[in-house]
Amino acid sequence: MIASSKKFFLAIVLGGSVFVAQAQNNSQGKNDPDAKKVLDALSMKLKSFKAVQSDFTLKVEDSKGKLQGARKGTIYVKGSRYHISITGNEIFCDGKDVWNYDKSSNEVTITKSDGGGQTISPEKFFTNFYDKDFLYKLNGETKVGTKVLQEVELTPLDKTKNFFKALLYIDKTQHLLVSAKWFDKGGNRYTLETNKLNGNAPLTDTQLAYTKGKYPGAEEVDLRN
Repeated sequence: MIASSKKFFLAIVLGGSVFVAQAQNNSQGKNDPDAKKVLDALSMKLKSFKAVQSDFTLKVEDSKGKLQGARKGTIYVKGSRYHISITGNEIFCDGKDVWNYDKSSNEVTITKSDGGGQTISPEKFFTNFYDKDFLYKLNGETKVGTKVLQEVELTPLDKTKNFFKALLYIDKTQHLLVSAKWFDKGGNRYTLETNKLNGNAPLTDTQLAYTKGKYPGAEEVDLRN
């Protein structure tokens, strides 16, 4: 399943976390003020980062909780630029365009970065938590190892979205996102877990830039027009 759903997993990494960056300041429904405090603290912490490097694991389960696949990767973010290294793919964005290198086909697909509401670029996952598209509430706290995690539930106002609920698990002491889980209308469950997050990673624009020299002989497919 993992090999055959490469594009599916990449879509989740690049677009599935849209709920995270649009979790606050909704005036169309009743929100939980306690959840807002948690999200505000998380947002403030993330915005203090100069450059981010974080490992992650992405898992997919079916409606019965059976694991369908998992992939590991690392994300590097500085401003609007990012680089995602995930099994079989290298993804670069300069804030305007996205280059997705597929190792198996030695092909680079070039697309425009989506600044709209249906998908989200990864840098917003780590920096932007203010929008008006979700109702939120604090479900409570749970202890995992030595950490106390606060669970914030998000419900999209737009019922046309392909998921109906998302859960954020936030470290109460560190004010960092430990994991995010969302549920699609087909019954699948997606979990993104972060670890080894460095908010002051020594990244340069050159490190985050796509260049042809990094992948000699790769065919480029430009879909920006």
